[in-house]
Amino acid sequence: MNERVKQLLVLGREHYAKREFEKAEQMLRMVLEEEDRYADVHDMLGVIAHSRGNFLVAERHFERALEINPAYTEAALNLAVTYNDRGKYEKAREVYGRIKVGPSGTAQGLDPFARGKIANMHADLAQAYHDAGLVREAIGEYEKAVGLCPQFADLQTKLGALLREINDLPSARARYEAALQAKPNYVPARLQLGVLLLAAGDSAGAEEHWKHVILLEPDNSQAKMYLRMLERAQPSKPPAG
Repeated sequence: MNERVKQLLVLGREHYAKREFEKAEQMLRMVLEEEDRYADVHDMLGVIAHSRGNFLVAERHFERALEINPAYTEAALNLAVTYNDRGKYEKAREVYGRIKVGPSGTAQGLDPFARGKIANMHADLAQAYHDAGLVREAIGEYEKAVGLCPQFADLQTKLGALLREINDLPSARARYEAALQAKPNYVPARLQLGVLLLAAGDSAGAEEHWKHVILLEPDNSQAKMYLRMLERAQPSKPPAG
């Protein structure tokens, strides 16, 4: 490596680490003009392209990174996510299946950032399954997602909604409660848990959750509507005396 390429590479990596993507891209492209043998250069350029929504360019960079270094886990994860973004679900699963995820042989060996990326990839696939009417397949993907990141309240809530859709109410309730354990002020989980409790005959429990939503979001129209419905459904009290 000549001194010019070395300096460009150092600067490109520094700008990338600071999320200064415009400057990083300029340096990294100059590196490629000189030498095309650095997998991380392609990975960084792929991330930059992906951040702009240019998935085709991102895909090409991640693929090239893996050609240079087939064991580059970060590039493989990024490529799997990008394939998923482009609707190439089979390719995404193939790449993901080849990833060696640590000495334990489980995804828990990954760092939190990588686990989050894979969890969101499973969630995207779950949505695609649900859109196609394959509810149980969607549930399976959401279960994989929350298995990786149980602290993601939105994924727990989406899984709960699908479980409720197949009338597995105890499991749905457990997912909503897991979402609130991870994020007590997560409004969608409180709203949906209230609906589930009302369907189970626990109107007091439903009311408690919807009132909590109003405390968090005073203008939440959905919670207000549900509470008005409850009020109208209650028998009127006889006049005193």
